[in-house]
Amino acid sequence: MNINVQFQKDGQVVNGYIEGEIDTYTAPILREELDALEFEKDVLIQIDLSKVSYLDSTGLGIFVAFYKKVVKENAHLKLVGLTARLIRLFEITGLSELMDIETNTKVEYNNESI
Repeated sequence: MNINVQFQKDGQVVNGYIEGEIDTYTAPILREELDALEFEKDVLIQIDLSKVSYLDSTGLGIFVAFYKKVVKENAHLKLVGLTARLIRLFEITGLSELMDIETNTKVEYNNESI
């Protein structure tokens, strides 16, 4: 069970890319990366989840906590590239009504993290 988390800043946009499984074992790694992310007011944070193969309730909790942090800082969070399985999970929990989720977009990643 591995997870790869990368972020790149491009002006007023921070692009994030997550690959792997988000579960009890890998969630602390994701939490650390999200907690370390610095951003300003009005920044758009796009996180591509197209390569996330598994997400459990621990992972959902991390996204909820990060969403609250982003809103508190007057920034915007958009989750993109979700698989049908992940979309269903966000719908069942009601989080799709709270968070900005876009299924047809993927974040371009050039292998240079911030």
